[in-house]
Amino acid sequence: MTSLNINNKVHTLDTDPNTPVLWALRDSLGLTGTKFGCGQALCGACTVHVNGQATRSCVTPISAVAGQKITTIEAMSGDKVGKVVQDAWIKHDVAQCGYCQSGQIMSATALLKSNKKPSDADIDSAMAGNICRCGTYVRIRAAIHDAASHLA
Repeated sequence: MTSLNINNKVHTLDTDPNTPVLWALRDSLGLTGTKFGCGQALCGACTVHVNGQATRSCVTPISAVAGQKITTIEAMSGDKVGKVVQDAWIKHDVAQCGYCQSGQIMSATALLKSNKKPSDADIDSAMAGNICRCGTYVRIRAAIHDAASHLA
């Protein structure tokens, strides 16, 4: 049995401790906002926060995060910074297909929680592990700058 604190609620799972967080979220808990992209931590679609840090859930076993605070895209509307980021995403019409966007928002939120006024280089560095096949990178950067200005 593994206890996970997800979105401020403790869940006890009778699952193999090597199960990736992604599959515990999606298959065991029905939290499907976190997406499967590559399964190798290369695309960022599966990004969640573990103790506030952007983390690739597809390669992180549940045993590695037991007792830590896991936050998913489902909790972002209730998070001050996450809500501002989501609003900026809508304002700048960032999403096209939308598949990668939960991971993009999670990475952007983690960035803005640690850096209130990121430069273009800071944004590029923080978002480098998130791939958008639709190529909305210019809008992503604009949305992050806009969110930062609203949080200032």
